[in-house]
Amino acid sequence: MRSWKKFRTTLREWKMVTKVLLFQSHPMLVHIIPMRRCNLSCTYCNEFDDHSEPVPVETINRWIDRLAELGTSIVTISGGEPLMHPELESVIARIRQRNMISGLITNGYLLSRKRIGSLNDSGLEHLQISIDNVEPDETSMKSLKVLDKKLRYLAELAEFKVNINSVLGSGVKNPEDALVIGKRAVELGFTCTVGLIHDGTGALKPLAGREKEIFLELRGLGKKGYARGNKYFQDNLVNGKSNGWRCRAGARYLYLCEDGLVHYCSQQRGYPGIPVEEYGLEDIKREYLTDKPCSPTCTISCVHHASIADFWRSPQILKAFQPELPSRPSSKPAPMEDLLQLE
Repeated sequence: MRSWKKFRTTLREWKMVTKVLLFQSHPMLVHIIPMRRCNLSCTYCNEFDDHSEPVPVETINRWIDRLAELGTSIVTISGGEPLMHPELESVIARIRQRNMISGLITNGYLLSRKRIGSLNDSGLEHLQISIDNVEPDETSMKSLKVLDKKLRYLAELAEFKVNINSVLGSGVKNPEDALVIGKRAVELGFTCTVGLIHDGTGALKPLAGREKEIFLELRGLGKKGYARGNKYFQDNLVNGKSNGWRCRAGARYLYLCEDGLVHYCSQQRGYPGIPVEEYGLEDIKREYLTDKPCSPTCTISCVHHASIADFWRSPQILKAFQPELPSRPSSKPAPMEDLLQLE
C-alpha cells in the first residue's frame, strides 16, 4: 500500500510537469503559511515568531479554493512550524479534495507515530525536513541527534514521500555534518537534497574548499528527481557566479503569508501584496513578465524549480522594482527540554 501511494504521487507529479510545459498562466507551486509561530528559533531564520495565533481553517480553506480556481498544481504548507496548527490535517485534506498535490515543510520536532498516521490519513504526499547539524548548537537545534528517532518513525510508517535537506553556507560551523545527514537520509530510504543558506535578501556567498567538495558529494547521493532540478543554479552560486534566468515568482510560484497576501517569496515579502482571493489571471500575466532584481544571486530553490520550465519563454519586459525586506522577528530560544516531544 505504501509503495502504491508513492507511485500514484509520482504519476500525479508527471501530470503536473506536463501541464506546466503546455500552459503558462497558472501557478505551479504555492507555499502557504497557516501560522507564523515556531517552537524553535534558528538564528539564521527570518520566517517565524513566538506568539502568532493559527489562521482559522475556514480562512485557509477559502485560500485553497482560490488557488484551485487559479489552476495551481502543488500547495506546500510551511511556516513557522505548521505542525503546531491544530487543524493541519484538515488543511491537507482540503488541498487533496481540490485535486492539488499536497506538501509539508516541518522541523520534525512534533512528529510522532500517531501524528505520522494522521498525516497518512489526511492524504499528505510530500514531507521535507531540513536538518542543519549533527549536534544542536546556538545557531540551530534542528539536529540529527534529536531528530533521528523521528526519521526512523517516518521510514517505518510514512505513506508519503520524504526528503531530508541538509545545509551548507554562511553560519554552518561544521560542513561535514551535511554529509553525515545526507548519508543517513539515503540509508533510511529517503531522498536528500542540499540547501544553500542565504542572507536576508536570499543571496549567497560562494562556497570554498571543503564546503564545495561536500556539496558535490551530496549531489551524488541517493535517487535523482525533480527536487534536484536546480543543479544549474546551484553550480553557479557555489562558484560565486550569478545566474541569468527568468524568475517567475508571482506567477509560477506564489508565497501566501498568514495574512492571506501573495508575495514573491519568503525573502521578498511586500510585493505584490494582493489578497489571494483577489489575485487573478492579469496579476499572473504581469508577474510572469516582470524582471526581478534579486534573481541573479537568489538561492530560493523552490522558485528555481517553479521557473525551470519557462527559461525559454517570454522575455521579461516589465520594469523591475525593489520590494522592501522584512525585519527579522525577535524571539528567545526555547529550552531544549521544552522542544523535545516525548512519547
